[in-house]
Formats: sequence, C-alpha cells, structure tokens
Amino acid sequence: MRSGVEVRPIRPQDLDDVVALCLRARAEAWTGAQVCSGDADTVARHVGALTSAPGATLLVARDTDGVVGILLGRLLGPNVFTDEVNLAVEAVYVDPRQRRRGVGHALMQSAVEIALAAGAENVYAAPLPGARGVQRFFVRLGFAPAASHRVMAVAALHRRLAAEGARRRGPRGGLEEVIARRRQSRGESGSAALFAAPRGAISRHVSRAVQTRRPLESSTTIS
Repeated sequence: MRSGVEVRPIRPQDLDDVVALCLRARAEAWTGAQVCSGDADTVARHVGALTSAPGATLLVARDTDGVVGILLGRLLGPNVFTDEVNLAVEAVYVDPRQRRRGVGHALMQSAVEIALAAGAENVYAAPLPGARGVQRFFVRLGFAPAASHRVMAVAALHRRLAAEGARRRGPRGGLEEVIARRRQSRGESGSAALFAAPRGAISRHVSRAVQTRRPLESSTTIS
C-alpha cells in the first residue's frame, strides 16, 4: 500500500469529497452520463441509496489531501440459484493525480478482505464501457471475461495482490526505482554505442559528406 493512504468504509465526513471525486470521474469519461449525474446534490443522494443496499460497501482511500480513490462493491448471494457468496465490484476510481502509486491496489486489497470475511468465492467486476484504464487494471490483476463482467477467484486475487504489494515494498525501492534503473541503463548503452565508433569511420563519413555536398547555388529554397 502507498505510504500515507488509509482505506476504510465511507463516513459521513467523507461525503463531500466522494461526490467531488464522482464528478471528476464523470468529466473524465467519454461515457460521462453513464457514470453519474452532473448535479452534486443528486450524486450525494445516489451515494446514500447505494450504501444502504444490503451487502453494499463503499470504500474510500484517503491521504492528507482528502479522498483520492473510491470502490463501490456489494456482497451477493446465496439465493435460489446459487449457494455461493460473491463480491461484485461495481466501480473503482482513483484521482488522476494519484494513479500508479498503489491506491487502486490498496482499494482492491480491502475489498478482498471483505470478500474473505464473508466466505465469498469470486469477485466480479463491471468496468464501464470505454473505461480502458480500468479494463487494463483488472486484466493485469488476472480477471477473466464473464459476460459483460470480469471475474476472478477471491483466493487467487488475494495471492496476486499480496505478491504485487510485496514487490512494491521490495528492498530495491519499488516501481519508481526500477524505472529509473532502466532509463539509466538505456542512457549508458546509448552513450557507449556513440563513443565506441572508430575515429577512422567518423572521418570517412565526414569526408564523404563534404565530397557529395552540392554547391550553394544549386540548393533549393522556398519563399
């Protein structure tokens, strides 16, 4: 989990920040009308209704700036069609300024803990159409297609999140340091290739360029 981020169920004092984040998600998505209403009061009422549904949970990720991510989920079953309990993740959103810092993984980790506590078998996710970033997020975690949803076993998702969390907290400084090392390696290999060119080869290229250069008066200009 990213340092300084707390994930927990929504509290009344979080509502204004959650509404603001929902409106930010609406503005970002080209299917904005499918995300939520554009009216803050209406969104607040909808949040209240969704969190009051049986088995529903709305998790918030908070740092010193306020709410930076949300996850809306709901425990489903058992019913007359299945003996299983499953967790449906209906929405995940992270503030664009806070992405690639582990906030989404922290939200999913807390959701998986809820699923484990309830004895859930699977996690179903329903990314909005056109939300490619969220689709890629679930694909990277290992979710498989399931009609209009994606699905993954709770136990497998728990192992995957734990492994990725361990890598992020690894002794080498996490993802940022890996990227920096790769950039440095590419820079060093490029410099080595440049300085490895024989001096004679450089001289031959310069001489050939001078011999083949056209006189000044033959050049073409566009005015």
